[in-house]
Amino acid sequence: MWRELLAIGRHAGSGGYRRFAWTGADADCRAWFAAQAAARGLALEVDRNGNQWAWLGDPEAGGAVVTGSHLDSVPDGGAFDGPLGVVSSFAALDELLARGVTFTRPLAVVNFGDEEGARFGLACVGSRLTAGKLTVEDAHRLTDAAGTTLPRAMEAAGYDPDTIGPDPERLARVDAFVELHVEQGRALDLSGDPVGVAGAIWPHGRWRFDFRGEANHAGTTRLVDRHDPMLPYAETVLAARREARLAGAVATFGKISVEPNGVNAVPSLVRGWLDSRAEGGATLDAVVTAIEDEARTYAAAHGVHLEVVRESFTPVVEFDHALRDELRRLLGTGRDAELRVPVLGTGAGHDAGILSGSVPTAMLFVRNPTGVSHSPAEHAAEDDCLAGVTALADALEGLACK
Repeated sequence: MWRELLAIGRHAGSGGYRRFAWTGADADCRAWFAAQAAARGLALEVDRNGNQWAWLGDPEAGGAVVTGSHLDSVPDGGAFDGPLGVVSSFAALDELLARGVTFTRPLAVVNFGDEEGARFGLACVGSRLTAGKLTVEDAHRLTDAAGTTLPRAMEAAGYDPDTIGPDPERLARVDAFVELHVEQGRALDLSGDPVGVAGAIWPHGRWRFDFRGEANHAGTTRLVDRHDPMLPYAETVLAARREARLAGAVATFGKISVEPNGVNAVPSLVRGWLDSRAEGGATLDAVVTAIEDEARTYAAAHGVHLEVVRESFTPVVEFDHALRDELRRLLGTGRDAELRVPVLGTGAGHDAGILSGSVPTAMLFVRNPTGVSHSPAEHAAEDDCLAGVTALADALEGLACK
């Protein structure tokens, strides 16, 4: 399975993946998912929001146990973020069938669409729509860099955008969702454990900082006469790093847009996007407030206007404690009874976090020896991936089988 996926959407220059929602690479990933379902005799279902479900048992029966993740990527992302969870889900099902277990609940493997938000700028679109955390009106306003709206992109890919929206009936039939994911950090590497269980997702958000100055000639305009928005932006980038370090949080300006974007022109507009995350909501608020306050001071000093817009925010997500504890118990008494299963917090968002308000959810993490993610250097060792499959199979057996 892993070898079949490796070539899809891989960029020859960067070595990373460009599997963006409703593109050709996304279609190839969806075809791969459908083929995996067919090979196992699973019933393939595509819901109203384009998410794929492969069912063993009757999906209408209720009480289902669901596992899976996503197949799309960030720009030039790694091979493991998302696909490891989907591949491991099919592999765990194969393991359960090899064990000869009897299923007492319907079981599904899911591929949620547009988890990374690389094309339309909003993460977890498929699960947000399903859980009613993204309105139809807001979804219709999502636009990519080329000006294509989400509905038009879905339509071009052969899907009906008029059906999108909340799907509470579907979620009501799910009793538990367990998502396996490569760890996006080094906690497991530092502790020496191949697999961990998620405790909570840190609160996180994205803020847009618009620094508006005055365009001018780079060669003829005296420095003292300039209103250059690049200068307060650069100072704000450093301030974000400083404030995050002092608070034990993270803050990143990872995207920038400059107008008129000429080598020999003083910019008129520098637009930067801040991503910030912290263990608690109060800490996050304090960090972002401090960054904004410093940015306004820098902007005023250079005669530049600043506007700050919060584009998205997700509060802290505590995964279902009962399901989390049950997973730890099942893994501690499973095929690898010596397996130690630490509980980890994470600063990364996931579909499991979006669904947590609608169904009990839990996550398993697989060790990432470098901690690198959203990069072609992302990696997990084969032994650890296999340990993840075994752990997921043990969890699913305890939840869905005799």
